[in-house]
Amino acid sequence: MNPNLPLNTALELTSDWPQLLAEAQRLAQSFSLGGHGRRRAGPGDVFWQYRAAQAGDALRAIDWRRSARADEQFVRENEWQAAQAVQFWVDNSAAMQFSSQKESKLHRAAIIALALAILLNQAGERVGTSDGALPPQTGRAQISALAQAMARPASRDFGRPEIDGLMPNSLAVFASDFFGDLAALRETVRRAAGQQVQGVLLMVLDPQELHFPFQGRTLFESMAGSLRHESQKADDLRSSYFEALEERKGQLENLAQSLSWQFFMHSTDQPASGALLDLYQALEGRR
Repeated sequence: MNPNLPLNTALELTSDWPQLLAEAQRLAQSFSLGGHGRRRAGPGDVFWQYRAAQAGDALRAIDWRRSARADEQFVRENEWQAAQAVQFWVDNSAAMQFSSQKESKLHRAAIIALALAILLNQAGERVGTSDGALPPQTGRAQISALAQAMARPASRDFGRPEIDGLMPNSLAVFASDFFGDLAALRETVRRAAGQQVQGVLLMVLDPQELHFPFQGRTLFESMAGSLRHESQKADDLRSSYFEALEERKGQLENLAQSLSWQFFMHSTDQPASGALLDLYQALEGRR
């Protein structure tokens, strides 16, 4: 939105993938899961916990040795151990390279997504990209490859999720400002949901995009330079801009709800840990 911001300034923030990886690792390390993040009952050979027997439990499920030490019956539960595939799309378009401060939307979105991938990888889940370039796998090498993929900016004005490599029954995380073609986004997300993919939309915005501080004569230009609008009284646009922004947020939230996905919004002047917690908890309820 700021026509005076050099494009290469934003590119510099995302070109160094080792730095991006280091920042994401610090964010992940500061995040407390309160125990093993994905532990839950299910098929597996590793003991998890005993719980009190409930109506409907089969007799063969009761641990008679443990029950003999108490006045009630207990069921032995093992830990669910099937690895889930979680696939990411982080919008690397020119619009996401905008920043009114020191950190672009792309840089913040990539850090949050990569930190989430690190936590999921530590929990035994497989992570990758939704475009098929990086199929879901586990391991440190996969995280490094994911960092390189997320740190690669593009020149197009706006992005659209790429789902050619999306696996049926996987989980998806799409991070963008979602300022592009809404009809195309709807079609893409619905296609993903049609493959029994559940997911999360994370809208990442810059503070200027939330507060519209412009006044007087202002030249608005897209980051790629293909769109331009000059206003003599930018403050007269404020009300219409806020209406359009709220409408877009509402459309995204409605899209997510209609497909049993979840929608979150994050501003780059807020702590990244808040968005990371939102995403992790959203995925935890679906894994």
